[in-house]
Amino acid sequence: MTAPFHTSKRAAFTLVETLIAVTILTLAVAGPLFTASRAIIAAQIARDQLIASYLAQEGLEYARAMRDNAYLAVHDQPNASSLAWNNFLINESQSGIFQCRAPKICTLDSVQGGASPLTSCPGNSCTDPLYLLSNGIYSQQNLPGSTKTPFVRSIQAIDVSATDERIVATVTWSFHGITYAVTSTDHFTSWQ
Repeated sequence: MTAPFHTSKRAAFTLVETLIAVTILTLAVAGPLFTASRAIIAAQIARDQLIASYLAQEGLEYARAMRDNAYLAVHDQPNASSLAWNNFLINESQSGIFQCRAPKICTLDSVQGGASPLTSCPGNSCTDPLYLLSNGIYSQQNLPGSTKTPFVRSIQAIDVSATDERIVATVTWSFHGITYAVTSTDHFTSWQ
């Protein structure tokens, strides 16, 4: 004798319905995770751009201080303005920007000791990274306790006229295989 076959009235999920439910659930979770990861990357890029703009501006301000110091060194002499301007442009000491005049490019280490803070870059391509010191200052010196950063700063002085020099400070860095750059430009003139 055979037992009677009973069909169940209970509804069950089929394999296709289960796969569709898992796919929808995966998309519902993956979408916000992807958006969050893109937001984190965008925030990191924005942070790096802000740091790079500060470093480029520091380069301009340091060059301006060099020009001002060249004037202060000769302010009591006749023709102090033109003398200071010439010293700033052609002097290879701490008060001069000679090593950065186009086509040359140089780098700046603002915490350099007695030597000139400007150093010519070999092959007119600066590749030495900046280090973040434990006191929060950026330097090219790899001192104990410092952290290597992705930032590379270069400075170039371009003749516009006999009394006008365009100073260009560029900071470059790489993030996720993409190279970024921030450039700040200013014009310096001799003291009147």
